[in-house]
Amino acid sequence: MKVLDFAFVCYAVSDLKKSRAFYETALKLTCTQAWVSPDGATGFLEFDLGSNTLALGCGSDNFVPGKGRNVTAALEVEDFDAAISHLKSLGVTFKLEPTETPVCRMALIDDPDANPLLIHQRKR
Repeated sequence: MKVLDFAFVCYAVSDLKKSRAFYETALKLTCTQAWVSPDGATGFLEFDLGSNTLALGCGSDNFVPGKGRNVTAALEVEDFDAAISHLKSLGVTFKLEPTETPVCRMALIDDPDANPLLIHQRKR
């Protein structure tokens, strides 16, 4: 398994609309990707920052604001399938099994202190 870079950092938020307004207005960031429910209350937003991305997530049991699972780093790997096989061979527990989105593949694991880590690979 080879980690190449941070893919993104994700913060859990309690109100997606309010958070989006803050990041776009106060911080002058531009939302570059959005996967949002029809009512706009839950989903994920991404803001590209140089070669990295800041993501906001709302409505997922895996990311809960202020409950110890409110931030995670996504580690960009060279070979997603090899990384998943390696981690499974070590008996690592997956909080989110490997998942495919329109722009990436990812899986969520915990480190020994229950800090969440996403294993991630952008689609090319």
